[in-house]
Amino acid sequence: MLNKLLIYIILSFSFVNFAQADFDIKARTAILQDFHSGEILFEKDADRQIFPASMTKIMTSIVVFDLLKNGEIKLSDKFIVSENAWRLSESGYSSMFIMVGDQITVENLLKGIIISSGNDACVAIAEGIAGTEEEFAILMTEKAKEIGMENTNFANSSGINSPDNLSTVRDIMIMSNYLIKNYPEYYKYFKEKKFTWDRTGGDPITQGNRNPLLYKNLGADGIKTGYLSYEKYSLASSIDRKGRRLISVGSGFKSKNSRSKESIKLLTYGLTNFDLVNVTKANTPFQSIEVWLGKDNYVEVYTKQDVYKTIKKAKKKLLKISIKYNGPVEAPIKKDEKVATLKIVYDQELVGEYDLLAFKDVKKVNFVSRIIKSLNYLIWGDV
Repeated sequence: MLNKLLIYIILSFSFVNFAQADFDIKARTAILQDFHSGEILFEKDADRQIFPASMTKIMTSIVVFDLLKNGEIKLSDKFIVSENAWRLSESGYSSMFIMVGDQITVENLLKGIIISSGNDACVAIAEGIAGTEEEFAILMTEKAKEIGMENTNFANSSGINSPDNLSTVRDIMIMSNYLIKNYPEYYKYFKEKKFTWDRTGGDPITQGNRNPLLYKNLGADGIKTGYLSYEKYSLASSIDRKGRRLISVGSGFKSKNSRSKESIKLLTYGLTNFDLVNVTKANTPFQSIEVWLGKDNYVEVYTKQDVYKTIKKAKKKLLKISIKYNGPVEAPIKKDEKVATLKIVYDQELVGEYDLLAFKDVKKVNFVSRIIKSLNYLIWGDV
């Protein structure tokens, strides 16, 4: 029998030491994430309880997107506007300016929520889906728990004043990440800069997107602003620059100008201090490992998911990537069978471990060939 050996293939990359001693922003609480790797690049009291204000509308949209994906509703479906929804268009809050009895498509209501930040549109879509806004808020909270938002409770669909509408910037980041990852076809609404509503009984109203970063040359394509008198100004934002996506969330900015300026500062910090390494691409051969007694002497291996790691530009040669397996691996090998493990170590600490799967079947050689290979090994030590 062939002695089993532990075999390592070592590659060197950079990795990040997430020191933040020389960086801060003027917000009560904030967080910055590298979208592809999932690495947190900066956080400031990120689990502090906040009132999420209109960032709540991100979850309102996600619940609708879920129903669209499952075929339970369509963008062309129409919901009737109730007096409850209409009253929010008359009360001084941000509004789409809908009227009682209007029949409005799901797509227009979504644009009214996402672009115009209409509280009236939130109530209309919530009642159209769940019957009441209270029932819809239960769906929102259930979805929040499902995706890992552990410190969030939604009490309404719009984020307007409620002592029970609570979250954290970490949870808002999780929600934003989920939105972008799972609904790219609908996420495009969040980068639209204006929406015109052809309202009943008056001239069309065009409103601009309230996200200030969309009007900067940053590559911003979302997500949602918020404001409450107690919480002050907040913003969940995302930029996509040359395949590099960052998500930032901040709350407790003192002014609109500060919200914009400090969010840009946070995103720029992520862009200028860190790089992204794509270690493997999903379902794409990554390396080859040796095979014993197979019709092929090697088999290519792959990961099911993309594997990214964020690196700090000032640090080099700290990331070690190894392929570990007992081998050569004995045939037969089935396609998609786990044959090795990809391990990623930074500064002697394991920071990632992934299954490596066989990219194709490898059949065992016939009996005569096995005898010859075994003799060669015994005599020459050559497999």
